[in-house]
Amino acid sequence: MEIRISGAQISVTRDIESNIKAIDRAIDYAISQKSEILLTPEGSLSGYTHEFDTQATEEALDSLTHKAKEAGLGLALGTCFVEPTDQKCYNQIRFYKTDGEYLGFHSKTLTCGSLTDPPTGEINYYAVSPLKIFDYENVQVGGLICNDLWANPGCTPIDDPHLTQTLSNMGAKIIFHAVNGGRSDNEWSDVAWQYHSSNLRMRARAGQTWIVTVDNCHPIEIRCSSPSGVINPQGEWVCQVESKGEQFFNYTIKL
Repeated sequence: MEIRISGAQISVTRDIESNIKAIDRAIDYAISQKSEILLTPEGSLSGYTHEFDTQATEEALDSLTHKAKEAGLGLALGTCFVEPTDQKCYNQIRFYKTDGEYLGFHSKTLTCGSLTDPPTGEINYYAVSPLKIFDYENVQVGGLICNDLWANPGCTPIDDPHLTQTLSNMGAKIIFHAVNGGRSDNEWSDVAWQYHSSNLRMRARAGQTWIVTVDNCHPIEIRCSSPSGVINPQGEWVCQVESKGEQFFNYTIKL
């Protein structure tokens, strides 16, 4: 069995119109590559914030998912979103099949916060839903968002539940990982890059899973916080793009 995937390392800002244009370019690329599913970064539609325009996000979501459906392209779309069922805000990856069917969402589980008591930060703003896997065209897939995978010891107030391994144990063959990491041009961004890259490889190998990962590239003059590309179940990079600026990639995963 094969599944053709695309990934989009794009700029994510609080300007929803700018985000829409970036995702639109990514969709056009994925369509041109005859991909079955496109992954975008954390918060790529709404912006990585709980203070987003909910109406504008909903309208943009309808437009982008319609375009993808018409082209037969599935989505693993990163966005923050207020769910109408409970009116809670989640940091999500929303999964859509090639026919437009909405499968559900993964919500960020290891939300970041300070190591104080009580913790401060995004941990106080986003709701969390139970971990799940999705049947995507007869392939079991899962989603993780940024810190879900590497459990940065500097901003994770709760214990690391090893979500990559958990998804593997649940039957996931591919994990779609949407990233939006903080970074700068100092030494500790280099340390974080190495930590993120090593965690991606080690956790793919430990779980014997494929990992597809993309990061936010804004601002484009600074290297991303984490590599974007594809890691195989042996923990090897089989596809990786340049670490700065807007980059798209395509890869056929053979299961």
